[in-house]
Amino acid sequence: MPRRTCEEALEEKIGYRFSDTALLRESLTHKSFSNEQPGRDVPHNERLEFLGDAVLDLVVSHALFRAFPDLAEGELTRIRAEVVSEKGLAAIGRQLGLGASLRLGRGEDRSGGREKDSLVADALEAILGAVFCDGGFESARRIIEALCIAEIERSARRKAGIDYKTRLQELLQARQGRPPTYALTLTEGPDHQRVYTVEVCSEGETIGCGRGRTKKAAEQEAAQEALARLEN
Repeated sequence: MPRRTCEEALEEKIGYRFSDTALLRESLTHKSFSNEQPGRDVPHNERLEFLGDAVLDLVVSHALFRAFPDLAEGELTRIRAEVVSEKGLAAIGRQLGLGASLRLGRGEDRSGGREKDSLVADALEAILGAVFCDGGFESARRIIEALCIAEIERSARRKAGIDYKTRLQELLQARQGRPPTYALTLTEGPDHQRVYTVEVCSEGETIGCGRGRTKKAAEQEAAQEALARLEN
């Protein structure tokens, strides 16, 4: 399929026609492709990805703020983290057939780059950045909400099904960009009746403590305590 036809099909799927088609082409261009164009200045999509990431966070945050007026900040953060995760964005990108439209270097293409979550998710963010540059915030908002609304609803319904450790990691990744760490601080009792004490830390500070008959159970209790502290 000719490259222009791929781009036109993508425009149809997202419901937006670019005035400056060079922006769309740039959003689909991976750095590996640019590096294989000697003597030519071919822009790749990393700058647009940076911009699209910020626009995506804002739009999803606002959508959650409007849709769930009773949810605490921590739960809103959890839902947003799920929606804008690499895995979530890659799934949306595949629904759009984004992999086929990517401009990749030969080596990246041969290594399965069109199916990599990271490349597909990055390209989707770059497309959103390109829409923002080409048509402004309202155009980007409309597309983001249309693409993400189903995942927002699914994520909101998954609250009870996510364990405390996962929820805590998502919360801290969204806030600080780093996961928590767990440390076994005490082991008590005979071999057949062990009781473990675990502390969970973030930024060098203990934020929760838990006890359990297994290390996993103690970690879950510590994460639960940390979540209660952070979300309140």
